[in-house]
Amino acid sequence: MKRIAIPALVLALCGGVLMSVLAQDAPKSSVVAAAAAPAAAASAEPAPDVVCFESRKGGATDVIQREIRPGWPNVKCSPTTGAVLWYGDPYDGTVPMGKMPQLEALPEGKAVVKPRTAKLNLAPMCGTACHNGVGPKFTPPTLPKDKRAKPTPTMAAMVPDLANLQHGRDRIWCLDCHHTTKRNMYVDHFGDPISMDQPQLLCGKCHGDKLRDWRDGIHGKRIGEFASNGKKRWFTCTECHNPHNVQDGARNKGFVQLQPETPPQLPKGMKSAAYEKTHPIAQH
Repeated sequence: MKRIAIPALVLALCGGVLMSVLAQDAPKSSVVAAAAAPAAAASAEPAPDVVCFESRKGGATDVIQREIRPGWPNVKCSPTTGAVLWYGDPYDGTVPMGKMPQLEALPEGKAVVKPRTAKLNLAPMCGTACHNGVGPKFTPPTLPKDKRAKPTPTMAAMVPDLANLQHGRDRIWCLDCHHTTKRNMYVDHFGDPISMDQPQLLCGKCHGDKLRDWRDGIHGKRIGEFASNGKKRWFTCTECHNPHNVQDGARNKGFVQLQPETPPQLPKGMKSAAYEKTHPIAQH
């Protein structure tokens, strides 16, 4: 018995000594790691923003992905096309749409839109620098003698679509849509300005049938509550259509074609979607 107890005691003493040595070394290593952590964090570059689009590409409807709350993003983006696939909050960043003819019965605040003026980089400059209708050069505003406006090199460089304006098939010109002196606003048939956040009021001047369909919910896009009088985000005309290139060049198909998404994955354990072909009511 003594032969077993003595070696066990020696082994225990050695283990205690070893543990004390390791315990003394541990704070030093943790201090070094703690000191290195801030340096590593400082040298690491921040992750780039995840940007996807809602209706059309090119900065018109870009959305930066962010968290509304921990683990809950405002949007989910397609890794294939970059399009928005899912909304964590469909009303994020929206404001009341404002007054619309024949929508007076719609409860206030039930129709919301996402303002786009802040995304139009040229809007502030157009309204204050060049086409503001004031100053010695613009009093009164100097307008072309005819309506076949020729874009200047500066304008053509800033807005390439103007070089081949495809709206109205050469039967309209710039000031049929843009206000004479407030170029960062649209204009109605009475000469009154229209906010660029309310393009439906402009487009309805010529496209009355499309405005009617959009108002009735059979043209365009809405997300939000399912009820007919529920709160919804309405997508406005210029969120889907480029007003300077409505025929989309040689395609002449109305708007840019988007790459289709792959079909959604079936739930785990389901081998096919044949259940969608079954009907609870007998077919006649």
